[in-house]
Amino acid sequence: MNIQIISGTINITDLPEFLKKLTDIGKGHNITVQAVNSDLITGSRHLIFAVEKAIRSFGSCRNIANNLGMEIMLYAAGTRQIERALGLGVRVGENRVAMVLVGENGTDEPVVLVSELLDTVDPTVLDYSVAKRGDILDYFSITHDELDAVDEGNIPELVLERVALVDIIK
Repeated sequence: MNIQIISGTINITDLPEFLKKLTDIGKGHNITVQAVNSDLITGSRHLIFAVEKAIRSFGSCRNIANNLGMEIMLYAAGTRQIERALGLGVRVGENRVAMVLVGENGTDEPVVLVSELLDTVDPTVLDYSVAKRGDILDYFSITHDELDAVDEGNIPELVLERVALVDIIK
């Protein structure tokens, strides 16, 4: 399966309408399109790892969610609780967002359509930064003991560990 990530900024004024546009693009091209709050993502590696785990969970019938988009959210959030994973979603207002496109579509059309929804396309909003640190530590419940055991640059690795542990938590 192809995995593509488009990131940038968007001001969402009508969340249901925005989500419907994503669903329509996905259905129209037989792919999954999932929007994620990039302020809680530690980089493309985090998202790709979560997507791969979600795809595998469907392949082995171990999925919790009914659709791949929500399963991606569960893995990216490092949890099996749908309500908690929804905290990784976009909201009304200004968003730094990562749009994940997953499927076998052979054209660039869905990438173009999703890109057109964004106010700006900016791959750097996906990268881990000190500005994201506090929100990531809180969201992923990273403890002071864990931080004492690793240096600051390994926070993305701690998040990947949580993604990996989702399968064990079951």
